[in-house]
Amino acid sequence: MQTVGFQSHDHAACVGSGLRAAEETCAAKGLRLTKGRRRVLEILLQEHRAMGAYDILGILSEEGYASQPPVVYRALDFLVLNGFVHKVQKLNAYVACAHPGDTHTPIFLICRGCNTVGETAASLKSTLGAAAKAMGFVVESTVVEAEGLCPDCAPAAETPA
Repeated sequence: MQTVGFQSHDHAACVGSGLRAAEETCAAKGLRLTKGRRRVLEILLQEHRAMGAYDILGILSEEGYASQPPVVYRALDFLVLNGFVHKVQKLNAYVACAHPGDTHTPIFLICRGCNTVGETAASLKSTLGAAAKAMGFVVESTVVEAEGLCPDCAPAAETPA
């Protein structure tokens, strides 16, 4: 067990279940999970942190993949579009979905101390949807990111320097 996104968890099971969920979804929807797309997802699942496209490109380059940013961005676009990966706007980075296979709008908890990102699937959709509907607005996409301090950084912030 290790700590990921502020909670302990079985890392090996998480990587396996994330890849299986992507493979099953792609098979069911007739989508192609190419070798490159799969490897980008696998990197994000293994690293368990928000990573920029160029961080991912660096790992791929070390493994002998062509060093071409468009390849990584196309893979990330596919993975985000299909819910396997989320983009964290504040960090301009990507994280593997912590709830693969579940239809949800993620809420990101971003530590301002260490940039650790936790994902929760708590629902704001019905509240937001009701508020928007009352104003005649139709919500097409939602990004919710909360910034604060994780359990490791919060005690350090309370200690006087």
